[in-house]
Amino acid sequence: MSEREQKKQRPLWPWAYAAFVLTVALLQGLAELQHYLQRGGQHGWEPFLWELSSAAMTGPLSVLVYAWHVAGVGAPLKRQLLRHAGGALLYMLTHVAGMFGIRFAVYALTQVSYEPGTVLSVLAYEAGKDFVGYTLMVAVCHGLFHMQQGERLRAELAEARLARLTEQIQPHFLFNTLNLISSVMYEDVKKADRLLCRLADLLRSALTAQQQGWHTLKAELALIEPYLELMQARFGERLQVQWQIEPAAEACSVPALLLLNPVENAIKHDVALSRGVVSLSLQASLVDTGRQLRIRVHNSGVATERLEREGGLGLANLRQRLLAAYGAGAALQFGPAPDGGTALELVLPARGAA
Repeated sequence: MSEREQKKQRPLWPWAYAAFVLTVALLQGLAELQHYLQRGGQHGWEPFLWELSSAAMTGPLSVLVYAWHVAGVGAPLKRQLLRHAGGALLYMLTHVAGMFGIRFAVYALTQVSYEPGTVLSVLAYEAGKDFVGYTLMVAVCHGLFHMQQGERLRAELAEARLARLTEQIQPHFLFNTLNLISSVMYEDVKKADRLLCRLADLLRSALTAQQQGWHTLKAELALIEPYLELMQARFGERLQVQWQIEPAAEACSVPALLLLNPVENAIKHDVALSRGVVSLSLQASLVDTGRQLRIRVHNSGVATERLEREGGLGLANLRQRLLAAYGAGAALQFGPAPDGGTALELVLPARGAA
């Protein structure tokens, strides 16, 4: 993996969180500066030191509070309350010690006098604020945790739905392919045997792809190719296949077995029912300045009405898979092609494009 790709994969939230904490501290410092000057303060940097030293401890401690809270989620309520009582005490002591340690170090370097009071008076003053702050942090952490759980459950539900729809393709594809091969058995037994062996290899690859869930378009086309070889062995010169695939499009990630059903429908409802030569074209390219992947499956001469009627289950499955995988980010068009025949066109987000 290149250095550029590694940078792209680095999460941005730590920087966004640090910027948020710093912004809040600076705004609080500006507000405190007005009161400081009104009281006759001589060093304008002092209010900013007070707020920034507090933020320097609050920021990292907030992350630890989140981890502390998540680790105790699911425990009995009494145990959680005791856990957070100890957490609040530890938070207050760490926050105060770190905050005043930073302040004393800066004041020593600037040789400015700093007398915050006795240890007990400082702890008594800071304890109330830190207890309220800790309670608010726990409330926010609790909300964030459940929000993340909801997102995770929605993602798992979408993946399960996508897997279920993918599983529906296997029997449909298998039965149709076996029906095509069965017609050869009485004409050429050796040829039928070769086709069955090739089908076994294809099903093994399809099962592996289904377990992966997602793979590159290049891998998807590698799965389609042996199926088309099977069909060309079955129909001979009646089936002409053309590939027009841009190299950049091959790197895009797509759901496994996405194109198997459209290609199968084109074979079943065109080549198998036609006595003449039928052309099947597969095209893939990046459009919209590389943000979208356009895939087109075009076959010549088929009646759209018949394909919509007899291949309706496959098209419905494809639409549901696209919805589960991409939501509203994918588009599907099916119908007569301007250059004749019938075309199915998919426009998908170009995920994982090189």
